[in-house]
Amino acid sequence: MGSIRANKAGTNKKRSLKLAFCMYKYFPYGGIQRDFLEIALRCRRAGNQIKVYVLKWEGDVPEGFDIVIVPVRAFTRHRLYRRYSKWVQADLLVNPVDLVVGINKMPSLDVYYAGDSCFEEVARNQRSKIYRYLPRYRHFSDYEAAVFDRDSSTQILMISKIQQEYFKKYYKTQEKRIDFLPPGISRDRVAPENVEDLAHTTRLKEGISLNERLLLFVGSGFIKKGLARALKAYSSLSPSLKNRTRFFIVGEDNQFFYRCLATLLSISDKVKFLGGREDVPSYLFAADLLILPALDENTGTVILESIVSGTPVLASDNCGYSHYINESGMGSVISSPFNQKDLNDRLECLLQNSQRELMLEKSKAFVREADIFSLHDRAVKIIQEIGMRSGSYIP
Repeated sequence: MGSIRANKAGTNKKRSLKLAFCMYKYFPYGGIQRDFLEIALRCRRAGNQIKVYVLKWEGDVPEGFDIVIVPVRAFTRHRLYRRYSKWVQADLLVNPVDLVVGINKMPSLDVYYAGDSCFEEVARNQRSKIYRYLPRYRHFSDYEAAVFDRDSSTQILMISKIQQEYFKKYYKTQEKRIDFLPPGISRDRVAPENVEDLAHTTRLKEGISLNERLLLFVGSGFIKKGLARALKAYSSLSPSLKNRTRFFIVGEDNQFFYRCLATLLSISDKVKFLGGREDVPSYLFAADLLILPALDENTGTVILESIVSGTPVLASDNCGYSHYINESGMGSVISSPFNQKDLNDRLECLLQNSQRELMLEKSKAFVREADIFSLHDRAVKIIQEIGMRSGSYIP
């Protein structure tokens, strides 16, 4: 990395930075992808040049973005990702930049946005011992160490205190390399004054009557976010409550297994898969409860999005943002180790005792007090500061 460039008077001169963002795949509906896009857009608006290295890009390309589709192939993901990172490193030697920002973990990053959970913690506690002898494990473990190990110089933008402790546990990551970011919720998630009218419009469009409850699941990555647990909990509802509760699922993932599970649980007629969508706020405004019983979730941004929309949340405590449920008084948190009956009982209780007006008041109070909107501005500020100290990229 180079030193800070100076003008003739010897003071630091603000300059346009060449920034390279590295991520394996971009699609519009993932939480990490949305954070990346917002950070990159704000970096662009600050006058910087934006290059993005991806294996695949889905959706519109923002004006001024240089999207590089990395031309590598492989039969397994870990080999694909290794070839991707080697190709990117080689290209950066020919086309240097001031700063390399990783959205996925890989070697030779200047900055890493820690949107993913600690791989080592998951591998050691949610996988068998045999898993740790596989090439896939060795690859992802090595790439995580390349970012978090004490020998690394990568600066880390951390967004989950739960995950921060795991990284420090396995890698002894130095505090000076970690910048903790507050949440960055979009203002369009906050319940407006006419939220009840918006909720009524959505419910009318979906054919949900006034006396019906709407249970909502939002997330791309159904296994990790606990959709199977949620379906089982919904199927356990008392007959009268189940008959007047609809379950909507928003998210981009393979639906086949979960449709089969819904059929086996005899709830397929009450469950609706909506796929990935742009209009998530309209469903958050209309819902009576959001459910997110995740197996592992770095933050669970939708938890905060739901709270500020006025909708309570039922989530597991391994979601990084689950503490906001207790702080706002809007919903309930399932303690680890996970117990399906506990989830079932709490779902029944929360749906039976829905208090819409009270939740909206609590939501407004929470929005007034909490620092939950500044993630992207803070991230851009840190990237800008690090970039101004840098020179051209050297792997």
